[in-house]
Amino acid sequence: MSETAPAPTSSRGTLALMLLLTALGATLVLTAAGRTWAEGIAPGSVGGRIAITASGSKLTGLPTGTALVAMAAAVAVFAVRGRARMLVGLLMALAGIGAVAGALIGRTETAGLHDLAAGQLGLASAHAEQITRTGWPWVALAGGLLLVAAGVLTVRFGRNWPAMGARYEAPTRRRPAGPAGGSPADLWKALDRGEDPTG
Repeated sequence: MSETAPAPTSSRGTLALMLLLTALGATLVLTAAGRTWAEGIAPGSVGGRIAITASGSKLTGLPTGTALVAMAAAVAVFAVRGRARMLVGLLMALAGIGAVAGALIGRTETAGLHDLAAGQLGLASAHAEQITRTGWPWVALAGGLLLVAAGVLTVRFGRNWPAMGARYEAPTRRRPAGPAGGSPADLWKALDRGEDPTG
């Protein structure tokens, strides 16, 4: 018994799952990148102290950039087919890995806080102390893992997904059946009989 083509419902299901994972993963990464990842205290030159807070995007731009790449790759899935779709899936998975790496980097990054302290105090030698971390880097990491899963899903099942061009392609114009598809003489005979040759 010959192998049958994958069921359309199964293809649509994996495609929908990929889109869901991408949307959820990118939302988690972008939301987390805008939240506070680290806080600290910067001692001033005259004994004052100011609070320093840094969002994920200020500590590292990697999560935000990779999330946008993954979203663009998800859209590109509909514009390509075959092996090109596998490459798009690999790009999406790499973007997810980049988001994970960015979350881990931001979890331990201190240079960004020191730069903020120096900027706010106007002192190049200023630095942050008593640094504490929030849980938002872990949210970004979870989002990155979802993007990796979306990329793996694309590589594995992407060949069976429908393409935008196939769905929205203009239908081929068919010649009408009957006399209209015959010779000019047949057309004239149909007109003589009172028939519509274009019907």
